Amino acid sequence: MRRFGRGSASPSLRSELPLTPVFFDCLQRGGTTLLDQPARTRFAALADCLPSRSIIPRLEPRSAGDAEAFLAAALAAGHEGIMAKSADSPYEAGGRGGAWLKIKPSHTLDLVVLAAEWGSGRRRDWLSNLHLGAREGGGFVMLGKTFKGLTDAMLAWQTERLLALELARDDHVVPVRPELVVEIAFNEIQESPRYPGGLALRFARVKRHRPDKHAAQASAMGEVRALFAGQVAYRAA
Repeated sequence: MRRFGRGSASPSLRSELPLTPVFFDCLQRGGTTLLDQPARTRFAALADCLPSRSIIPRLEPRSAGDAEAFLAAALAAGHEGIMAKSADSPYEAGGRGGAWLKIKPSHTLDLVVLAAEWGSGRRRDWLSNLHLGAREGGGFVMLGKTFKGLTDAMLAWQTERLLALELARDDHVVPVRPELVVEIAFNEIQESPRYPGGLALRFARVKRHRPDKHAAQASAMGEVRALFAGQVAYRAA
C-alpha cells in the first residue's frame, strides 16, 4: 500500500517494495472481444498470451480437498483468501455478480457492548450500530462498531435488552452498562489511531448474542493483541 497510487517511487523504495504485474483475465485478443465468452475460454486465451509466472495461480478442483489445499496455499503465501469463479460465466464489468464468490477465513471474539446507536431508515426504531469492547484492567477497550449481521429479530431483542441497560441518551447514541456479550466475526485486526487500544476489527459482523456469558468472560485485549501479533509474524514469514 505504500506504493499504491504513486506515479513514481524512489530507487530505494523500488528496491524495498518491488512490484510485479500479474494478470487474471483476458478481455480481448487479436481484436476480438472475449467479454461474453465463458471464463474457461478467457483463461485459456490468457495462458496462450503470457508465461505462467505472469498469470495468477488458478485451479479447477476435482474435490473439496483440492479446493481446501489451494486455499491453504494462498493463505500461506500471505493472501487474504481466494476468489471462486464459475468457469461458464461471462465477464461482468463493474461487479463480481453471482458467479464470483470471495472465500476467506474469519475469526471470532466475544465482546461487550459499550453503547449503541439508533438506526436509520427501516431500522430507525431499533438500536443498531454496536460499540464493541474487550476486557482490560477492570474496564473495556473499544475495538470498533458494527451493525452487520443483525436480523430483524436480533435487532428487536437487543434494543429491548440494551434499553434495560441504558446509562444515558442523546439523539443518536445510547451508552449502556457493559453487560451484554456478543460473538463477533471479523476478517483481521488492523492498527487504528482512532481507538485507545490502537487496534480495530476489520469487517466485523454479529454472529449471535451471548446472554449465557457474563462480561467477565468476554475476550481480553491480551487475546486481541496476540492475534494481531500472529498476523504480523505470519505476513513477515
